[in-house]
Amino acid sequence: MKSRQCVYHTLEFSRPGRIARQLWLVPWAGLHYPDQLARIQRDFPDDIISTPGFHRQVPRTHGQAYKVGTFIDEWGCAFEAKEEGVNGEVRNPVIPTWDDREKLRLPEEVLSIDIDKVNDFCRSTQKFTLSGCRPRPFERLQFLRGTENLMMDLAYGQEPFFELLNTIHQFNLKELEQWAKTEVDALCFVDDWGAQHALLISPDLWRHIFKPLYKDYIDLAHAYGKKTFMRSNGYIIDIIPDLVEMGLDALNSQIFCMGVEELGHRFKGKITFWGEMDRQNLLPNGTQEQIVQAVEQVYNALYQDGGVIAQLQFGPGANPANVYKAFEAWAEIKGS
Repeated sequence: MKSRQCVYHTLEFSRPGRIARQLWLVPWAGLHYPDQLARIQRDFPDDIISTPGFHRQVPRTHGQAYKVGTFIDEWGCAFEAKEEGVNGEVRNPVIPTWDDREKLRLPEEVLSIDIDKVNDFCRSTQKFTLSGCRPRPFERLQFLRGTENLMMDLAYGQEPFFELLNTIHQFNLKELEQWAKTEVDALCFVDDWGAQHALLISPDLWRHIFKPLYKDYIDLAHAYGKKTFMRSNGYIIDIIPDLVEMGLDALNSQIFCMGVEELGHRFKGKITFWGEMDRQNLLPNGTQEQIVQAVEQVYNALYQDGGVIAQLQFGPGANPANVYKAFEAWAEIKGS
């Protein structure tokens, strides 16, 4: 079964001939384990890929992401990285006070998508293609305001906060609609909502402020016949029912910190689990036997004629032998 067909069957619970797979690669892995990485990619090629930006106007950035030093993204947010191959953190927000609102510059360049080039790319591959954009309303607010300021904004709910949120949201909708007009298979958005054992804000507040935004993204995608993929790290089980209700097709989350069996009991067959293997403990420190057991655990708990993608992240601390073993174990399931 070709990659694109395999992923569609997975998302639609229509018995794919094998388990679809995807490796998320942090540049750190290529710097530290180039030979092992090449073997993984050779033996277990991705079924899902992201489309390049193909912008007619180059987004205004400065520096280089994943390099030691400062990288300024298209929104003007400065990320400071102290280690090669690892993404940096925002130290100085763009809008520390509401008097600084005029410093916000919307990155209009990212709307200048060359649709013909995107379509040519999609037609050139048998792989399932994700949009080359990743709207992130909650994280963008953190980058622009700073985490402490944002938490105060959420607590007080003042008018400038909602104006900024709406500005970001409307821009995200414009960008997603541009991508929806192309031949990509799915639109993608991200926001990390979980700490280790709980949501970062109350579920009720999340539903009041942020759920309507994601519903707009999902409805837009489905109106254009696209699937929807979301990534959200941490313990987010309290909002998964909402994501299912809104029709999200695939969710990347840290399933091991929430309980694989509990997720299966509540959501098996209702949403596709887009990975992932435990990168806090198993990938760095697990034995080969534990890796195989974890793969079997995920399959037994979550698979129902589809609904599972063998995705994991090869990033700082991961043992390349465990990354390989995980994909090998997945390949042995259902005659992959």
